[in-house]
Amino acid sequence: MADNGSDDTKDQISPSLEIVNNDSSADELAREVEETLTLSQRHKFWETQPVGQFKDLRDTTLPEGVIEPPTPISEVKQEPYNLPGPYEWVTCDMGSEETCAEVYNLLTNNYVEDDENMFRFNYSKEFLRWALHPPGYYKSWHIGVRVKTSKKLVAFITGIPAKIRVRSDVVSMAEVNFLCVHKKLRSKRLAPVMIKEVTRRVHLENIWQAAYTAGVVLPTPITSCQYWHRSLNPKKLIDVGFSRLGPRMTMSRTLKLYKLPDSTVTPGFRKMELRDVPAVTRLVRTYLLQFVVAPDLDECDVEHWILPKEGVVDSFVIESPETHEITDFCSFYTLPSSILGHPTHSTLRAAYSYYNVATKTPLLQLMNDAHIVAKQKNFDVFNVLDLMHNETFLKELKYGPGGGKLHYYLYNYRLKHILRPSELGLVLL
Repeated sequence: MADNGSDDTKDQISPSLEIVNNDSSADELAREVEETLTLSQRHKFWETQPVGQFKDLRDTTLPEGVIEPPTPISEVKQEPYNLPGPYEWVTCDMGSEETCAEVYNLLTNNYVEDDENMFRFNYSKEFLRWALHPPGYYKSWHIGVRVKTSKKLVAFITGIPAKIRVRSDVVSMAEVNFLCVHKKLRSKRLAPVMIKEVTRRVHLENIWQAAYTAGVVLPTPITSCQYWHRSLNPKKLIDVGFSRLGPRMTMSRTLKLYKLPDSTVTPGFRKMELRDVPAVTRLVRTYLLQFVVAPDLDECDVEHWILPKEGVVDSFVIESPETHEITDFCSFYTLPSSILGHPTHSTLRAAYSYYNVATKTPLLQLMNDAHIVAKQKNFDVFNVLDLMHNETFLKELKYGPGGGKLHYYLYNYRLKHILRPSELGLVLL
């Protein structure tokens, strides 16, 4: 199990776009993965784990599904793994203001940065509580490492329970996230023992599979998605180096290019409310059935994950003015980045597309309304992965391609073929 961190927090946005072809064959994707590997990049730790291995990519005789069967709980290691001498395990109570602040500070100063060290994810404390307290969460899966003498929190990893459907099978999994080690301790090889420890604690709850993402290639992605960016505040994005002026473009032409209407255009577009949870659940469950890998969400999940929370997640529904039926919805979550070393700007306000279902309203129109409300809320950029049906609106809605990839993984579950991004219906935070 690994971290859900993309190295893609800064990319170039250009008005003149070439859309990536998402219909690459599985073989081409497999070749791309293999070509990223050199002898110096062998993954010794991952080669010992029950995950898809690069050497097996073209072996069609291997069965799809569970790689290693569960063992009796009594045979799971009962004691935590050993840490280097100066460090100790702690369970992080994210309901505690003090602990939550410590986790926030560790991530804010040490978590995912872009390749040029200009931007770093800045998850808010409210976001962290939302991300780590879904229905049925286990406090024991929120794991920290402290220095024994000073009690300083220097590393963190988490898991949360989830039901994820793979083809027709609904599998109990852990979603593993927020693997973060203090920059000064990166040479201590803490990450593998942290991954083993969260795996041990997940096994103690009789859960044997997991999903995770990373900005690096490990054995073996089930698919690789690309971030795309829609500029909402182009002047600021150019000022801070997130994007640049396109060829033969002036600032005034760029501002005009990305200008949005002052208000949404779809009749019945409004903020989602608690009474909408059953209708939104029906919409999202039906929609997600068309993807090979997707979450299996019930009403409790939808209430937690999609119902709006100020500064964390925004969701909007289309209520038919005639029938009052909820026909469509869109959602995005708030994940700012710290801007490192800029004289005037300290925060990049980014909205990330979450789950969107269009049945009566064209998806393109629904997403443009999402851009309009994000702009009204003073977001600087709207980010989208090219999974689900997102590729269909990128060009027309003036998205620019990001430079990095976000790779999706399953632990102890094999897929026979690498998926196209459009076959994935799972968004991990």
